Amino acid sequence: MRTLQLGTSRIGYELKLYFRQGDSVFFTFLFPILMLSVFAVAFSTSPNIGADMDGGGITYAAFYLPGMVAAGMLLSGVQNLGVDIAAEKGDGTLKRLGGTPLPVFSYFMGKIGMVFVSSVLQVILLLLVARFAFDVELPAEAAKWLTFTWVFLFGVITSCVLGIALSALPRSGKSATAVVIPIVLLLQFISGVYLPFSQLPVWLQNFASIFPLKWMAQGMRAVFLPESFEAIEPSGSWDLGLVALVMGVWLVVGLVLCRFTFRWIRKDR
Repeated sequence: MRTLQLGTSRIGYELKLYFRQGDSVFFTFLFPILMLSVFAVAFSTSPNIGADMDGGGITYAAFYLPGMVAAGMLLSGVQNLGVDIAAEKGDGTLKRLGGTPLPVFSYFMGKIGMVFVSSVLQVILLLLVARFAFDVELPAEAAKWLTFTWVFLFGVITSCVLGIALSALPRSGKSATAVVIPIVLLLQFISGVYLPFSQLPVWLQNFASIFPLKWMAQGMRAVFLPESFEAIEPSGSWDLGLVALVMGVWLVVGLVLCRFTFRWIRKDR
């Protein structure tokens, strides 16, 4: 009970720290919303996508919405925690926390809770902007919102675990941004966030399929895109079972890496 109480209090503390950091808020919380707005405005005069498949087709804002939702999950978990925890290692925060009675579980509960709350707020704001600023039709079927819920929760948890594991890679807090952001940015370009996945070379599609972001984006396309767009997926299907399987594998991999790489104090110190 004490561990849970400490973890709950850490969530509030982590949220306050997060929203006080302007760069973190911009590059993780607001960035998907900004990018959706950029694409929607830039292609506002272009013909709709998929007019030959789905009547009048869909706007670019509607087409990019699933990718931006998936990108927000990755940024909030992998990028945010990867940089944040590496910085805390570098400035001695973790060393000081290691000398207190704070359990490791409570520390991680605070971090993951912060990501979950901020991700929920982010996706709500993203959907509101898409609906009311760019007139994107949101799903009306309960089944699609059920799919959205499990893909979102699974994706956020997996991203958190991978972010914690990735925080062990930077050699110092100062280099964390330079190490983590290029990895996250590359994954977004090859996973169907900024570029239509079906238009990428087959070898690049196969490479991107190793990583979870491609499957997060595919799961979100199953929620927000019309059924006619399922045919342009590489397998011709949304493959939601495979979406769950790949994210589950990466969750286990991330947990194993966290178990063997996380330390209150770096080994090289």
